[in-house]
Amino acid sequence: MIPITVGRPKVKLGLDSSWASDRLAVFVSQKNPRTENPAPNDIYSIGTVGLIRRLWKVDNEYNLAVEGLMRVYLKEFSQIEPYLAVKVEEIPEISQKTEETEALFRNILAKIKKYGELGGVLTLESSIHIFSTDDPNQLVNIITASIDLKTQDKQQILEMVDTKTRLQRLSELLNREIRILEISSKIDTDTQERVGKVTKEAILREKMKSIEKELGEDDESREIFEFKKKIKAAQMPEDVRQKAERELGRLSKMSSYNPESSYIRTYLEWLVDVPWVVKEKSNSDVEYAAKVLDEDHYGLPKVKERILEYLAVHKLVGKIKGPILCFVGPPGVGKTSIGKSIARALNRKFIRVSLGGIHDEAEIRGHRRTYVGALPGRIIQGIKNAGSKNPVFMLDEIDKVGVDFRGDPSSALLEALDPEQNNSFSDHYLEVAYDLSDVMFITTANVLDTIPPALKDRLEVISFPGYTEEEKFHIAKRFLIPKQLEAHGLDRQKAEVADSSIKEVIAKYTREAGVRELERAIASMFRKVAKKIATGKKAKKIKISPKQLHAYLGPHKYSKTIAETKDEIGMSTGLSVTPAGGEILFVEVTFMPGKGNLILTGQLGDVMKESAQAALSYVKSRAKILNIPEKFFGKMDVHIHVPEGAVPKEGPSAGIAITTALVSAITKIPVRREVGMTGEVTLRGRVLEIGGVKEKSLAAHRAGLTTIILPKANAKDLEEIPKNVKRDLQFILAEHMDEVLKVGLTKPLPKEEKEHSKTSKVKHEDLRHIPQAV
Repeated sequence: MIPITVGRPKVKLGLDSSWASDRLAVFVSQKNPRTENPAPNDIYSIGTVGLIRRLWKVDNEYNLAVEGLMRVYLKEFSQIEPYLAVKVEEIPEISQKTEETEALFRNILAKIKKYGELGGVLTLESSIHIFSTDDPNQLVNIITASIDLKTQDKQQILEMVDTKTRLQRLSELLNREIRILEISSKIDTDTQERVGKVTKEAILREKMKSIEKELGEDDESREIFEFKKKIKAAQMPEDVRQKAERELGRLSKMSSYNPESSYIRTYLEWLVDVPWVVKEKSNSDVEYAAKVLDEDHYGLPKVKERILEYLAVHKLVGKIKGPILCFVGPPGVGKTSIGKSIARALNRKFIRVSLGGIHDEAEIRGHRRTYVGALPGRIIQGIKNAGSKNPVFMLDEIDKVGVDFRGDPSSALLEALDPEQNNSFSDHYLEVAYDLSDVMFITTANVLDTIPPALKDRLEVISFPGYTEEEKFHIAKRFLIPKQLEAHGLDRQKAEVADSSIKEVIAKYTREAGVRELERAIASMFRKVAKKIATGKKAKKIKISPKQLHAYLGPHKYSKTIAETKDEIGMSTGLSVTPAGGEILFVEVTFMPGKGNLILTGQLGDVMKESAQAALSYVKSRAKILNIPEKFFGKMDVHIHVPEGAVPKEGPSAGIAITTALVSAITKIPVRREVGMTGEVTLRGRVLEIGGVKEKSLAAHRAGLTTIILPKANAKDLEEIPKNVKRDLQFILAEHMDEVLKVGLTKPLPKEEKEHSKTSKVKHEDLRHIPQAV
């Protein structure tokens, strides 16, 4: 008899039915044991009819004692629900006794005896049956059921009809199991010998300590000897070795009670632990690097291309004495993670040090040894932790380094990041030169404005723009969802997010340049799924559809488009760039009785305030054309407000948006709400070039705008914009405010004396003269 444990509800229903009738059941193996609800196609076609001798329940499971009766072939499934029922046909047992089968029979008995001697598990009942039977087929059945074999091997023997073939296959499997047991036995013997040796060494060491104590030798002498060995093994430069030996000489003459001895001991430990010659063997295969970057990150073609160019030069030259790479972009776009990919591609260690909030220069250069608790700086600490002198070293958040009375950490970085100087970097704690020229430094920042010019001059900036909705969709499918499934103990058999749901989460629950908020939204959904499964409310696979998003994530946080609302008088849509990526901003203008004052609110910076003053001056200069009475501006105050007053705003690129809102408020002509605009305006109405065109275009696309007005001088920047964004947006290139007003207002202005120029309309299909973004 064989014990069997059953826990699936469907199988238990079948057993209840069998136990209540003739106690017969067909026992068949699954092809894939992980399948929770097997269909007819998921089980083998040959099984065994068994008689259930005993059945008892333990902890919601059935325990059975089953006696096998006959092998059967599953002809037809007569029932699928509530449990499987099948019509079977008996496979007759034909015992073929020949001299050859008799030889195999005896050979198997000898092997099963050896199997037991080597520690193979056999129950007493099985052993009695094995050595008491004279039927070869019965012997094969008993041994196969009793020893630990793979399900596929057992099924193979079960399906064989020829007695000789069954005996031969069982003999092969027993040979394999005996070899495994012999190897395991040898491993146990070797382990015991090693344990005995270790025990012997421990006893000898204790004796040696007693002898040394009697001879007057102590631990300090041994420590000095160990330091000498480590100094020699470290292969330090000559000047560093001499300094280490001088410090070791001082330590050897000091009493262990002298407080300075612990400082020297710590200093020597740092000197011998820092890698002076150890290097990782770099992988210089550019194709492999490209493959790694594509595996770890979706999109970012220009970023990857620049990194591969950098690595290609590194391969040809060996060392690069050039600018340090600086990844600049909003949070969550992959700056830090692509540094890890570079390290993986080069087969180097990766070290990341966050510089955000650091104010003390000693964090970079280390503290002088005279201070209590002094340590080397972050750079030397990172290299020690890496264990090699050529890691990929990422200095994260370099734009957030602070300055105060303790020094300027960014100035301390100049030496480390300058390829002409860092071959002899001086740490205040080590007080010896350390060669950083083999280190590949990478820095990251959200904005460049706060990085000092001298430090910025040593950096080669690689911009990380925000992702489009299409790119976010692919990132979620390829990276975020598998990562969060694993993090929450789920898999695709338990939970799935529909493609339409991912797109709706991107459009209506997140509005960011990166994907961190998207990842948090996905994690929030999977937490709720995990709770349902853990509490037993859902046993089957859960598929999250768009209709269910409200239950998982709550109401929509953002509207898909802002173009659905009506056109407003005195309100225009501008575009800006923030540390978090591109954003849209609204400019509101209203006039009220007063004395001609200009009121500016919304936390505007000095440059933006001056831009508003220039816009108002331009409108005043066009008073006649706009049919504005001469005394209008003297009797009316103008209030310009940019909503989200808690967020500081700065820059001149809102000039044309402010001007358009002013003209709209005066003429009572609404501004087209689906039009976004960005550009600096002069007193003569010229529209000047601005930056951040790609980020602003992505923000306009996310917000649902359909038209963007840009300075004509920014036509060259359109090639950087992704093709799917170009396809959905119309770009208007303007040189003068008159062209902006023609597009931005819903109705033409009063007839002007003359036109400055014709409006340039640029659509995706008309950009033949502009190189397309790759």
